[in-house]
Formats: sequence, structure tokens, C-alpha cells
Amino acid sequence: MKQYIKKNALPLAILALTVTVSLFVIAGRWQVEAANKTYDVILDYTELEWMAEQSDHDTAWWLKEFHDMGISQVGLTEENLTTLMENSPLNVTATVMDEVMQDAGWREEYPEAFAAGIEDFGPDRFDVLVEAEGKDAVDFVVPALQERFPAESFFCYQEGDSAYILMDGTAGDALYGGKGAYTNTKNKGFVEREDLLSSKLMYVSLGLLPEKVEAIQAAGMAIVPRTLCYAGHNDTRYAQASVAGYEKYGITPAYIIAGGEALLGYDEGGDFVRGYMERTGASLGMIETNVQRENIKQTGMEETAMATGCNAVRVFSMWDYVQYRYAYYGYEGAEEVANCIYRAIVERNIRAVYFKMVKATDDLHVYITDPEVYRDLFDSLDQRLAAHGISRGRASAMEDYQVPSLVLLAVGLGAGVGGALLPDTFLPMKRKWTLLLSGAAAVCVAGAWKVLPNSFRLLASFASAVVFACLAAAFFLMAAKRTGQKLDQNAGLLKILPRSIAILAIAVAISLAGAMMTAAPLSSTNFMLELGIFRGVKAAQLLPLAFFCLLFVSYYGLFEKDREKNHLDPRDIFTALGWTIPMWAVLLMAAVGLAGYYYLARTGHETGVTISDTEMIFRNDLEYLLLARPRTKEFLVAFPGIMLAVYCAVRRLPFWTALFGLAGTIGLTSVCNTFMHIRTPLYLGFVRTAYSLLLGILVGAVMIVCFELLLRLCRGLAGKYGRAGQI
Repeated sequence: MKQYIKKNALPLAILALTVTVSLFVIAGRWQVEAANKTYDVILDYTELEWMAEQSDHDTAWWLKEFHDMGISQVGLTEENLTTLMENSPLNVTATVMDEVMQDAGWREEYPEAFAAGIEDFGPDRFDVLVEAEGKDAVDFVVPALQERFPAESFFCYQEGDSAYILMDGTAGDALYGGKGAYTNTKNKGFVEREDLLSSKLMYVSLGLLPEKVEAIQAAGMAIVPRTLCYAGHNDTRYAQASVAGYEKYGITPAYIIAGGEALLGYDEGGDFVRGYMERTGASLGMIETNVQRENIKQTGMEETAMATGCNAVRVFSMWDYVQYRYAYYGYEGAEEVANCIYRAIVERNIRAVYFKMVKATDDLHVYITDPEVYRDLFDSLDQRLAAHGISRGRASAMEDYQVPSLVLLAVGLGAGVGGALLPDTFLPMKRKWTLLLSGAAAVCVAGAWKVLPNSFRLLASFASAVVFACLAAAFFLMAAKRTGQKLDQNAGLLKILPRSIAILAIAVAISLAGAMMTAAPLSSTNFMLELGIFRGVKAAQLLPLAFFCLLFVSYYGLFEKDREKNHLDPRDIFTALGWTIPMWAVLLMAAVGLAGYYYLARTGHETGVTISDTEMIFRNDLEYLLLARPRTKEFLVAFPGIMLAVYCAVRRLPFWTALFGLAGTIGLTSVCNTFMHIRTPLYLGFVRTAYSLLLGILVGAVMIVCFELLLRLCRGLAGKYGRAGQI
């Protein structure tokens, strides 16, 4: 080890310098995150109404209850033709003409003047026929359409307190049902058909109902209007009409949380919504996807966030699978709902929670109507968040922080030089070749920085994660073998344990330096808000494992107990290819392969592999007890694995050194992986790694003692039966 450091002093010094540069970036990001400590809760009014229907109290009573719980914002969706039909006191109907025209006598059901006007208008099956009955319905629908749509896009006929309207739809507005088939008497498919069921025109926002606005404002709460916007019906005229509706009721929204496909007015670009945000001081709300990765894609969202200096907050929507987590995992109440919200705020930079009412776990439509359940949920949530310095109020938007281009170059150079050091860990290289390789890497990195400015930060981050995990693996395997050479095969545990702990700590420190290099290029605010994400997590996990296998063959050959050299020999390859593999090795490799698949498949929330209830409860308990939950694979498997690898190297057990060393390498990649999730605040990553290291040392010490006892038992039995030399 000392010889390696002495021979590569210059590249290692450059590497240390680039790590130092990355720490300055990390310090700047730390300050940005430290100021981002306020979250808000926004009630969904529609779900509140549905819950009130099932309770003994009306909506106004529930609004006051939630206001007493400290909630001041209510999300209110503007009405559209569909909601007016389904959930309003107004008598409004809307039907696509494809359905209307299937009745040959449909014209006879409407006033003659309207039927004649329709013929002049030129109806087709993509249009929408609207009927409004009663003064209130007419006074709401007709002006809304006139304000939002050009006169030539609809035909309106009024007769007394009734209005009949034909809206001009297009094929692009049509909404179809799933493809179905007509079948004959023998249940054989006859013909396929897709039914035209609805139109986007029936979901275009028409304004806020005054009754709902008055109920919310009477409770002393502010309104966050939700306007549904769809391409082709989302011009400046439409946006101005929506904003005029807000101003009519004195609404100045704290957040703009888009509905539908796009931001308000984006058919004509983002000038309107940016101007409105500047005038009102509203923050952009970006809704996290239901797989907890990135934000829902809506036209204009990313461009507007960047153009406004990242004046945006991430929004956690209570997806249905979260709503159903009442009395989940054996809890008595909504503890698991609170856990989901807690993790979103603490771990994923969520600062606005769009809260929907909790539902009974075993029923899709029954709400929990006990107000104490919600009071306990928010009280416990606030208490737990206080430990992180996070409090309730208006959601804080992050300062716009960007990583300088020269810093990206420095990090890239560090990754390149680090990569140039890797061949010397398993090949007999002279100093000049390492220096030449480092120089060539620096030239390539500088060229990529110049030619690929947009992709370079991702490449530098990915390369740093892989290179430093490989360097850490090389260090601990090299140190483990050196410890085995220095200590007697029968050395006591009191000599082995301190060395194994020191080797583990240094290996983790090397990985942590790589984590800083990984995080630094992506520490801009747009990445913290998941407008951009790290790519290649699985590759960054697999490549160091493959490198460890190469290292092990270089240091131990095919499980050689007394191999002197530390470099790869061509004979090692031929020996491995000619190895007669015993059945136990085949079974073991199959088990390791299955474990590896499970390890990769359960990464993230986009696979079908789920975590058991027992493990989730264990994770929850750790979150309650500790500031940050340490990673299970680190403190239960990987970090003890590194300590056991050192122990096995001393005991001259190369097979077990390989097995435990491979498990340990998983932990070294995991340290970098912790900081690949740029949305997770830095302090949480440091605390999580520290907990994992401390607990890993304790678990590792216990495992070494257990393995020692098991080894003595096996050797005693082998000695008794004359096979001691085989263990």
C-alpha cells in the first residue's frame, strides 16, 4: 500500500485537489438546503366534499376543523362541463355529437332555431352539444365560454332560462374508450371498434363556483386554484379569463399547480405564466410522479421553472395507494400515511403536500371520518419534522444555485485521473505509464468538457461514482491481504478486530470522497428539484462488483492461500477457464446471482419487486428512533462483510474472503449511491452513512465472533474425522 501511494504520489495529489474543489460546491449546496426548511399542506376540496358526504358534518365544518389543525391552503379545481354534470347544483349536460347523431330524430328534441343554426355551423361527430337549464346555469356557462373561446368556435342559442351550445371539436380533442370487439353467438370476434366517449372540450376549465369559494374563504383559508389546460384551448385569451376569475374573488394564489397537459396560456409560449408569477409572487408547484422519481411532465413546466430562477416547489400528491394506508402494517391509525409524507418531505425535497382524505384499507370508497385521526397525523408529522428543523408555513422555494463550469471540469479531471490509477491496482505498471495514462485521461476529459457541455456533468458524476467505489474496493482488498500476510494465521480476535475496523473506516472514507465528487456536478437547484436526474445508477452499482472480481483473481488467483504477487497473470485466466466447477460452487453462484438480481430489482419504485412488511416495519422503527434511517444493506451486510473479509484473509480462507469482499463492495457502491439521489439533502446522506458505519462495526464484530466459533467447531469436527487440512 505504501509503495502504491509513493509511486502514484502526483496523480493522488491531483485527485485530492479535485475532491477539495468538490467540497466547496458541496458547502454552497449545503447552505441552499439549510434555508429550505418550510413545508405547506394544501387540502383537496373535491375529496373533502366526498368525505363530508360520508360523515355527520358538512364541508364548512370540516374546513374549520382542518383550519384549526394549522392548514390554510385549499386546492380548488375550476369547474368544467364534466364536473358541472357530476358534482354541482347547476343543471348542465354535455354530450359528444357522435352519440347524439346516432338518433335519427335528434334535431326534433331541440328548438327549431337551434337545429337550423347547427346546420349552418356544420356539425360533425367530434363536436360537443351542451345544454344549460336555469338562470344560474346559463349565467355560469355562457359567459365562461364567451370569455375563453373565439366566437367562431361555438354556436349558442338562448331561449328564456335555457341555453343550447354546440362547441366545435376536432379529432385531436376526441377521447376514446378501450378497444372492444363485437362477438357472434359462438363468442367469436366479429369486428373491433373504439367508441368515442368524450372530448377534451368537456374538461376545459370554465371558472370557480362561487358557493365553494365562499365556503373556503369563510373558514379563513386561502385558495390554490387548479386550472385544467389542454393544447389547442390554452391561449392567452383562455389564461386571461381564468386569472380574471381568480381576481373576481380576491384570490392571489401562493402556488401555481397546473392541471391537464400544460401550464396556463402555454399555447402561445410561457410569457403569460411567467409574468403572472412575477406579479403575484406565486411559486410553481411541480407534482412528483407516483413512482417517486422526477415530476409529472407538463408542457412548459421545466422551461418556466428555469426561466423564473427555480421559483418552484416539489408537490407530493396523495396518490390512491397512500390514501389506502390506514391501519397499514398493523398500525392502529394513519401512521403509515404520515410515514409516506414524512419521507417525501425529509428525503425528496417535497415542500408542498397536496392532501387527500384517508380511506379505509379494505374499501376503495369509504373515507376515514374521525377528525382525531387527521389531527394525530399532522401533530406527529410536525413533531418528527421539527427534529430536522422543518416547520409548517408557506412552502420555501430554493435559491437558484448553479455549479460553475470550471468546477465540472475539475471533477471530470479527478474522475479521469482516478480511472488512470485503477490499472496499477492489478497490473505491474511503471510510474511513467500511469502518468502517461493520467495525461491522456486529462486530455480526453478536457475535450469532452468542451465538446459535450450538456452531457459532461452526467458523465463526470457517473465516472466519479464508479472510479471511487473501485478505488475503495482495491484499498480494502489490498489492505486485507497485507493484514493476512503480517498477522499469524491463528492471531487473536483482539488483533484482527481493530485492523478490520480501520480498513472499513478508510474504505468508507474513500467512497465518501467519491460521493462528494458524484454529487458536486449535479448540485444545481434544477437537479435538487428533479428537473434533471442522475442516470446510470444500476451500472454504477454493477461495474465496481465486476472490478472486485478482477481484483480478487489478481490478488488471490483461484482461491490461493499464499499468493505473493498482487497483479493479474495470464495464467490466472487460463486456470479459471480450465477450472472444474464443483456442484456446490454452481449452487452458490446461482444463489449469488439471485441475490444480485433482487438487489438491483428492488432499487427504486419502478419494478415489481416489493419490500416485505417486516422490513418496512423495521425501517419505520429506525426512522422513529434515528435522525436518518441507515441503509439496511450497508450495516447488516456490506460493512460487516468488509470486516469479515479481513478476518478471513488472516485465517487464510480465500473463498470466504472473496464472498465477503463482494458483499462489502456493494456497500462501497451504496455510499456513492446515497449521494446520487440529488433530491436528498446532504446532511441526511452524511448522517445515514455515519449510522451505517457505526452499526456496521457493531454487527461486524458480532459476526466475526460467531464466524470464529463456527470455524473452530468445523475444524474440531474435521480434526476428529481426519480432514483438518481441508478447512
